[in-house]
Amino acid sequence: MQLNGKRALVIGGGGGGIGRATTEAFGNEGAAVVVVDRDPARADEAAEAVRSRGGTAYPLVGDVRSARDVEAMVTGAVERLGGLDVLVTVVGGQVALVPAVKLHEMADEDWDTIYEVNLRYVARAVRAALRVFLEQGTGGAIVSVGSVTGFMAAPEQAAYGVMKAGLLSLARTVAAEYARDGIRMNVAAAGAIATAVANADDDGEVVEEIPVGRLGRSEEVARAVVYLASDAAAYVTGQRLVLDGGVSVRGPFG
Repeated sequence: MQLNGKRALVIGGGGGGIGRATTEAFGNEGAAVVVVDRDPARADEAAEAVRSRGGTAYPLVGDVRSARDVEAMVTGAVERLGGLDVLVTVVGGQVALVPAVKLHEMADEDWDTIYEVNLRYVARAVRAALRVFLEQGTGGAIVSVGSVTGFMAAPEQAAYGVMKAGLLSLARTVAAEYARDGIRMNVAAAGAIATAVANADDDGEVVEEIPVGRLGRSEEVARAVVYLASDAAAYVTGQRLVLDGGVSVRGPFG
């Protein structure tokens, strides 16, 4: 029960894949969770999955592209849980949002879309959570699910890579500015994970490039998020925890 007694907000926790796995992992580890999703049915299902195991969870509907909604996610979590100890941001991606093209072919509106759903809302949520943490005076933990593209080049994913690099910079800044207040921020940087949206099939070419010989699983990322949110990581802040099966350490010769 690594998160026993913790009050957590998981933005993007209602859908499948990493978000849903994170929500269930938090419930299993004793946290009371507010689950945010744009789809009310998915938010309800994720919250019910936690409650069915004896946990505490509340669904909340919101769109991360709306500044008002993001603010309401944090205030709504505080109202339902009586406070807040952990913020997790999961929403992100490129594959289902805009075409994969080289940088010179990318439209401004597509760049803006990637910015909105990968970095801008995170900054808004983090600012709102920081205000809560500081007012409570009891510290807090922030974990963002990022990507190895934040520190490795990914052709036809320039905007996505820039935004994920921004998450790493944001975490370092929060660490430097708020460590004395007991507030930490870290990034779980995922590689190729088998989800319904991306890498759903064991693509032979992708797997061939992964030293461990398989795609990652959502549950593996969720366990890393649990660790970073827990007191076991009390001395860890401003860091990236890489979950990529060894891709980022493999050289060009095998």
